Amino acid sequence: MSRFADLFLGMLGADSKKPEKVSEEVRRIMVVKYQDKDRYIKEKLHARAHHNPSHKWRNRRWAVLAAVNLLFVLSFWLDIQILEGALTASRFVGFHLIDLNSALHVMLAHKHIIVNLFIGTFTVFLLWVLMGGRSFCSWVCPYHLVAELTEKIHLALAKRKLVTDHEFHRGTRTVFWVLFALMSFITGYTVFETLSPTGILSRALIYGPGLALGWVFLLLLFEVFWSRRAWCRYVCPIGLTYGVVGSLSPLQITYGVEQCFHEGDCRKVCLVPHVLDVTIKGRAAEAQMGLGPDCTRCGLCVDACPTGALRYEIKGLSQLL
Repeated sequence: MSRFADLFLGMLGADSKKPEKVSEEVRRIMVVKYQDKDRYIKEKLHARAHHNPSHKWRNRRWAVLAAVNLLFVLSFWLDIQILEGALTASRFVGFHLIDLNSALHVMLAHKHIIVNLFIGTFTVFLLWVLMGGRSFCSWVCPYHLVAELTEKIHLALAKRKLVTDHEFHRGTRTVFWVLFALMSFITGYTVFETLSPTGILSRALIYGPGLALGWVFLLLLFEVFWSRRAWCRYVCPIGLTYGVVGSLSPLQITYGVEQCFHEGDCRKVCLVPHVLDVTIKGRAAEAQMGLGPDCTRCGLCVDACPTGALRYEIKGLSQLL
């Protein structure tokens, strides 16, 4: 099976496996690491001792996310008509922007292709093909930011052994994607839009809070006390939809085997740690590998890596700064 097929199935919930074959370059790198253990360990300890996490990409991402959502708010309250609407459907200086997942559910509910919706999704489709992966989730979605902040409460409680993280099978999200689509088709109503914390928070920021925020609060409580980042990891169909689209992107986070000490710091901070299974010793088939389409491109792993083994890169071009 091809690397792309493995990554795509992994996004749908399949467990990652060790590669059946690895390149000669990877074999050479691992032999050198094994034969010269003392130097390898010394370099590892030195890198960790001198690594100062910069939060560079996290800060950039938070700034972009805040700017996008604030632009919605200002456009409405100041009536400047730059970015009108909400994340579900909007218009940016005349260009219609419609969330791909929302458009799909509307058309399923109406049981026919709505031309205006189809046109409105085209710009969004191109945007996220360029950005790649689930970048919508970490760079635009307001719930992602709120959940990221409340996750710190979960981690603090877990450190004190007051809570534990209850994991679900990752394929649960694929099941929910199908269920929400079927509900739209059968009921003629976009059920997911009623429950989506992304849409609820976006509308609340722009038009003012409502009772639906109570649902968002319950979700956050569930994530703090029961299952870390449960909505984004195991339920939300938006991430799966954009992951499929983002699989076509030239922009990716690339992993380099030679620079890696296999410490696992990157997996500890990742929202979808299975995309970083390739960093486990013996899991890389090539010396340089892009992470899968389920990657949110959040950059937390890039910030956390002490040796630069993970970096943003455009295929065929040098790494981004």
